[in-house]
Amino acid sequence: MLPKENQPLAPLTTFGIGGPARWFVDATSEQDVSEAAAWAHQRNIALLVLGGGSNLLVSDAGFNGLVLHIALRGIEAETSEPDSGQPGSQVYRVAAGEDWDSFVSRTVTDNCAGVECLAGIPGTVGGTPAQNVGAYGQEVATVIDRVRAFDLESRAFVEFTAAECDFSYRRSRFNSSDRGSFVVTRVDYRLMPGGPPTVSYPDLRKAIEAHRTHAAGPTLIEVADVVRQVRRAKGMLLVEGDPDCRSAGSFFKNPVVAVKVFRQIAAQRPNAPHYPAGPELVKIPAAWLIEQAGFTKGYARGPAAISSKHTLALVNRGEQGRSATANEVLALAAEIAAAVEVRFGIRLEREPVLLGL
Repeated sequence: MLPKENQPLAPLTTFGIGGPARWFVDATSEQDVSEAAAWAHQRNIALLVLGGGSNLLVSDAGFNGLVLHIALRGIEAETSEPDSGQPGSQVYRVAAGEDWDSFVSRTVTDNCAGVECLAGIPGTVGGTPAQNVGAYGQEVATVIDRVRAFDLESRAFVEFTAAECDFSYRRSRFNSSDRGSFVVTRVDYRLMPGGPPTVSYPDLRKAIEAHRTHAAGPTLIEVADVVRQVRRAKGMLLVEGDPDCRSAGSFFKNPVVAVKVFRQIAAQRPNAPHYPAGPELVKIPAAWLIEQAGFTKGYARGPAAISSKHTLALVNRGEQGRSATANEVLALAAEIAAAVEVRFGIRLEREPVLLGL
């Protein structure tokens, strides 16, 4: 294995920000993954796993280590027949480097339900279990069957059931207790052939009604298409040439708070949007909190700005030909988080991963 040297990272991220990697390698097989890990271990070099670069903010100084770019490809599908009263299912075994949205397109074309509301989310399959990717009433935790990964400590391949992944809202063992310990190489999803689409979110139901051209209920393909249109309207769909797409999507997680905390907010703002999030817990849209704290779409600190389409996304809009720096994005994020905390007593949690910052 011969890594490249001083590989620019900014073009490999959706933010378009960051300096070079000291060393860089494309992994197209599990053997590449194990060899790269051994190479870094032998030299006592830090290792970073890079997928689609859609949830990453890289330091302008770059990364003084080895970047392992996951480029494994391949999808296998297997149908299980109904058994003992249990419905049949379709299991997709998907290599970590596969484009996520392309995989969603494959599943809805196959008429398999379970990820149709996650259409249009940028990135690769390998990143979905780490963040427990979710949107519009769905999250991958409910359909992941197994995750295969390389254990960087034992230097062996291991597999985890969904229960062993410790999923919770936007969390898993891979981005919390075991952060940096595993390299995901494959994810297995168990979907429902012929199952109905999930249309639980009011905003999504409204958009589907607006686009409906027939009396029958929406198909999985139609729901996925509407989700992409909604995401595009919010600047959350990667579209070439759209400055609002130079971002990492949602920069902040929607906070989950105790019911008593939400009641204090609702006493002053009776129309505050909220969603159930478990026993005595409520999820509040971070975008609403940001707007109520005084920030508007398009607000900017130089070339770092809030998207002109959605207050939850921070963008690298560039200014007079100069890209935003990572520190400028973080300064804007800190300003927003501080204002929300002063106004509501809620500390917003960052969603993108920081590299070298």
